[in-house]
Amino acid sequence: MPSDPIAFEAQVLQKAGFDYAAVPPRYRSTYFSHSFGGGYAAGYYAYMWSEKLDADTGEWFKENGGMTRKNGDWFRAKLLSRGGSVDALQLYTEFRGRPAVIGPLLERRGLTVSPANR
Repeated sequence: MPSDPIAFEAQVLQKAGFDYAAVPPRYRSTYFSHSFGGGYAAGYYAYMWSEKLDADTGEWFKENGGMTRKNGDWFRAKLLSRGGSVDALQLYTEFRGRPAVIGPLLERRGLTVSPANR
């Protein structure tokens, strides 16, 4: 582990060709120290899980013709109106017809190879 993280980061950025003074790094590795203590990691996982569900839900709308009254009614009936009355994953599976998948989130973040991000 480097004894001077800022110097280490500067060296790595320079080696990778990203040491542009006009655009300094927004986040330093020490910025993320809160992620590894105090329970924040579990909270962050919940954010990512929610984003996975959001992306997969968006994909459902695309696959089924977009934002139509019929689709909105289905979404409301299967998810929104049921609240915490049934296990959330069961509700999602009933809405989607299958468990959530990670593909739409990866696509959204540009982490898959597709015609849109080649």
